[in-house]
Amino acid sequence: MSSYNIALWCLIAALITQSVAAGLSVELYLRRELPRSVSRTWLAIAIASLLLALHHGYTLELAMRTGLHDMRQAVLAGLVGLFFALGIYGLRRQQA
Repeated sequence: MSSYNIALWCLIAALITQSVAAGLSVELYLRRELPRSVSRTWLAIAIASLLLALHHGYTLELAMRTGLHDMRQAVLAGLVGLFFALGIYGLRRQQA
């Protein structure tokens, strides 16, 4: 597998996991039983996560259109997205 393919798969994973994290954060933001300050915190996390997902999407588009890629950054983005989603999922279970 070439470094280009690895970069593409990692960016796809980063995009998906960051989107899942944003979805979970929005779900927690919409809960009525949470205090308003906690709810706003979840909204901020959701917006940041959506922006990161958008960034991963743009990076993926750049790699696919031009072939420009950085495997190290793509792997880091994939790992960050994965651990961010796992952290949000863990916090969601704690809130329930």
